[in-house]
Amino acid sequence: MHRIDLNCDMGESYGAWRMGDDAALLDHVTSANIACGFHAGDPATIHRTVEAAVAKGVAVGAHPSLPDLQGFGRRAMAISPAEAYDLVVYQIGALDAFARACGGRLAHVKAHGMLYNMAAKDRALADAIASAVRDVDRALVLFGLAGSELIRAAEAAGLTAAAEVFADRTYQDDGSLTPRSRPGAMIEDVAVSVAQVRRMVLDGTVRAVSGAEVPVRADTLCIHGDQPGALEFARRIRAELEQAGVEVKAVGAAR
Repeated sequence: MHRIDLNCDMGESYGAWRMGDDAALLDHVTSANIACGFHAGDPATIHRTVEAAVAKGVAVGAHPSLPDLQGFGRRAMAISPAEAYDLVVYQIGALDAFARACGGRLAHVKAHGMLYNMAAKDRALADAIASAVRDVDRALVLFGLAGSELIRAAEAAGLTAAAEVFADRTYQDDGSLTPRSRPGAMIEDVAVSVAQVRRMVLDGTVRAVSGAEVPVRADTLCIHGDQPGALEFARRIRAELEQAGVEVKAVGAAR
C-alpha cells in the first residue's frame, strides 16, 4: 500500500497580522511545520498552534528559517555552516519547549524558505542542519526536498530522512522547485495540483515545467498554509489520496 504524510507550514501569523486558516487545516493534514519566530510566528502564535496540533493528533514539527522577518525568510543570506547550526538548534529548542508544555512531543524538523532551498544544494549547509537536528534529538525526522543534499546529509547523520514533494509548486528538470520569482512557480488550480500529487505519490514521478518526467521519492507532501485556497487544496488532495487507496499518516506514526 502507498503511504504519504501530508504536511503544512503554519503558525506564520505575527502579532496583529494573521496568515492562514491553521485551525481548519489541522483537520486535514498529518504534520504541522510550525514557524519558530525567525521568519514568522511569535510566542503566543507558537503556543496556540502547537496546542491545537497536539489536541488534533497532528505531528508537531519545527520550521526554522533564516532571521528574516521582513522578507518572510525568502531572501538569500550569506551564512556559515556554524551560524546555520546555531540558529537551527535555537529554533528547535523553542518548538520543543512548547510541545512539551502542551503535553506533546516534537516529531520532525523542516527548514523554511531560502534556508531550505540553499541547503538543498549546499552540502556543507545541509550537514550543519542535520547535525543540529541530531545533536538536539536523533529521534527527530528531518524533512528535505526529494533527491536533495538535505536528504543525503540527514541519512549520513543517522537521522530518519523524509523526502518531501510539493502539491502547490512546479518543478525544474533537476528536481528543484521553480523559484518563486518566476511566473508559474505556484500551482493555483486545485485540479492541476491533484493530478501532480497523484503522479508523485502513485507513480514516483513529477512533470517539470519543460514537460520532462522527473523521478521523485515521496515520503511527505507539503501544502503551504499561506497559499490562497490552501484549505480547499488540503481537503481535496487528502480525499483524492484516500480514494486512491493511499494511507495518509505522519512519517513516524505506526502502521
